[in-house]
Amino acid sequence: MQTQTVAKLIGVAILIFVIVIAASTSSYVVQPGERGIEVTLGKVSPVFKPEGFGFKTPFIATIVPVTIRQQTKEVQAPCYSSDLQQVNLNLRVLYRIPEASVVQIYQGYAGDPFDSLIAPRVQEALKEVTAMQSAEQIVKNREDIKTKALAATRAKIGSLLVVEDLVIQNIDLSKELETAIEAKMVQEQEAAKAKFTQQKAQIEADTVVIKAKGDAESIKIRGEALKQTPAFIDLQIVEKWDGKAPLYVGGASGGGVNMLLPAVDVKK
Repeated sequence: MQTQTVAKLIGVAILIFVIVIAASTSSYVVQPGERGIEVTLGKVSPVFKPEGFGFKTPFIATIVPVTIRQQTKEVQAPCYSSDLQQVNLNLRVLYRIPEASVVQIYQGYAGDPFDSLIAPRVQEALKEVTAMQSAEQIVKNREDIKTKALAATRAKIGSLLVVEDLVIQNIDLSKELETAIEAKMVQEQEAAKAKFTQQKAQIEADTVVIKAKGDAESIKIRGEALKQTPAFIDLQIVEKWDGKAPLYVGGASGGGVNMLLPAVDVKK
């Protein structure tokens, strides 16, 4: 009797255990920012599972999570410029997987889609863009390089993945090339400074000439006014008179002593 009771208890315990295991394997939870891929005995469901709680076939079906959040990864891109100089670019790629592509990417591409889809396209796009520019232009036009490479990368990948942005962190050149570019930039700055000094001197010279021409024209106009109106000079004297009688210096006839008369303020 006791043996039968123990056997029943063991049977009930096993049944409860099986039920618990079946219940746990028949449900799933897709976390926020992820989508679930249902795989049943090696067959992938064409419809992804949205985030949240759901049920699946126990034991034979699994849910593979795929993140659709924006991600960031680094890429090294060794390139050659149009003047055959080696340029190594270090950049960060901001990308995400659109939810419409999660099933297709899981079925068609093994491993991380960044390694198999994005990184090779980014490197290829950068090589194409830098090959059209000299090493000096690549250093100076970093934003232009980034814009063109981003557009080329998006065109190569299509709508399967979304490349949000490329951030060029560093451009490595050989020491000799860096020195040559720096020397050229210094020469350009000095040339620009000399040109500015020359332009400033020319402007100052032109100003002096214009002022001289203005003074000459003014004198000419005054001369013409004097010829046409002799009383014009009297008017100028009256306008500039300060109201004081001028000093008079003279001498007595026959060689007498000179006399200096004080000015008299006529206004008073």
